[in-house]
Amino acid sequence: MARIVFDLDGTLIDSAADIAAAANATLAEVNAAPLSVDEARGFVGAGAVVFVQRMARARNLADPAALQPRFIHHYEAAVTKTVIYPGVETALDALGAAGHRLGLCTNKPGRPTQAVLAHLGWQDRFEVVFAGDTLARRKPNPAPLQAAFEGLGEGPKIYVGDSEVDAETAERAGVPFLIYTPGYRKSPLENLPHTAAFDDWAEVPGIVDGLL
Repeated sequence: MARIVFDLDGTLIDSAADIAAAANATLAEVNAAPLSVDEARGFVGAGAVVFVQRMARARNLADPAALQPRFIHHYEAAVTKTVIYPGVETALDALGAAGHRLGLCTNKPGRPTQAVLAHLGWQDRFEVVFAGDTLARRKPNPAPLQAAFEGLGEGPKIYVGDSEVDAETAERAGVPFLIYTPGYRKSPLENLPHTAAFDDWAEVPGIVDGLL
């Protein structure tokens, strides 16, 4: 059986509306114009520090570091608008029932990650959870992904994500990569290294079987 690690935002859940709400609560405190959900979605992927830097640049704010604690404060409570992508839970149930071991590796900070997992009732869904601040390095550095696989024991490795960061992480870790095409990706699919692409979570158990 395989060890399968998943990205979170843009892969398993669409959290862009909540991230935009946290950003806009932060921007309101400095009298800056709000982000649209599409803007926020475009800034996601490289972790909260980079998100705030991109947000500040978009609003011509000179000191992103000063905004970081406020953004995290709002981000920790931003769960109510997040939705699970269709078919995700059925696919995860099928993979677990088949004996695969499931983990999570996200650049979302730890406390917001745990908050959204609790909101979704997913506290026990994954055997290991590596967030953006679990280690000193985050994706696309392969260290957290490799640590997640190590935490799942032995067996073939598969990583499932949606973005440029995820594709680079998988490539650097030397593991097969499945990309969810409706996620937060900004580049053409053909420009990203991947083993398989899917737009329907019902396909994933079959894709996994085909790799083993």
